[in-house]
Amino acid sequence: MSLLSGVSEFFGLDVGTSAIRAVQITNNPKSKQLMRYAMTPIDSKVALSDAKADQQKIAEQIRTMLDQAKITTKNVAVGLPSSRVFTTVVDIERLSAAELAKTIKFQADSLIPTPLSESKLDWAHIGDSPVDPNKVEVLLSSVPNAFIEDRLDMLESLGLNVIAFESDNLALVRSVTDPLSTEPQMVIDIGSKSTDIVVVMGGIPRLTRAIPTGSEAIIKAAQQNLNIDDKQAQEFVFKFGLSQQKLEGQVYQAIVGTVDLLMGDIDKSIKFFQTRYNNTKIERIIMTGGASALPEFPLHIANKFGINVEIGNAWRNVQYGLERQNELMALSNHFGVAVGLAERNE
Repeated sequence: MSLLSGVSEFFGLDVGTSAIRAVQITNNPKSKQLMRYAMTPIDSKVALSDAKADQQKIAEQIRTMLDQAKITTKNVAVGLPSSRVFTTVVDIERLSAAELAKTIKFQADSLIPTPLSESKLDWAHIGDSPVDPNKVEVLLSSVPNAFIEDRLDMLESLGLNVIAFESDNLALVRSVTDPLSTEPQMVIDIGSKSTDIVVVMGGIPRLTRAIPTGSEAIIKAAQQNLNIDDKQAQEFVFKFGLSQQKLEGQVYQAIVGTVDLLMGDIDKSIKFFQTRYNNTKIERIIMTGGASALPEFPLHIANKFGINVEIGNAWRNVQYGLERQNELMALSNHFGVAVGLAERNE
């Protein structure tokens, strides 16, 4: 699932549940200049389907989008939705590189949810174990072969050359966090169907979780509790969010129960990380994804956990003309994965 060497030009492609996004930047580690980007909406039922006909619909949308955006390369780094990727951090005996690889394959069968024979396995040695001096920490990822092969077939049918597959949440971390920062940071990416939580320290993910609660669940809570239709619920949620002052706090009351379910999962992740890493404190939470734009949502999280919260900037490592500032910042919450994929330089 790693990038082939010698590829001088490529773009990042994020096939999400509500939109497809592409980003191409200059492939120069010292100066990452934005060349082109594009986004097109997609039916979530089609996006989540494995049916050949639906895959063909996605392919046609990708083809049209790339043509319109005038993406100049056929080489592509592709995101894998975290719902399809199993990622965990494990402690393994301290061994030579060759022995470590054998041990990981042997142990992976009992760790990953799909049979090893039906899975692509990727791993990275990330440091010493924080709980056992005789062990090392390994980041382990697996994805079903069938999903990878179907996605590869679909993209190759468009004449694209897939040079890398990478989990969405790992690409996201690359774009919205400071790679030089040593302080632990939590990234919370709230999408339409689910929320990804990643804790990164020293530029390396130490905890990853996918929570099946996203903005659609929050909108549904508003719809049911306020007895309004879906469109109006969406408008209310994104206009009033978690403000207790606006509309007499009615929207807040309607959605806070669903939001607090998500808060519970964030709380468990913080406690798990701080216990494993000897009470190392998470210094910052970075929010991204569509629902991070809800009024007072970042403040709600900051007050709940007593941690500084900021909105992620997907373009933080990318250079572009000042005249594009407003246009790009308005889209930042939606482009973290695509930008992270385009930023790969290893």
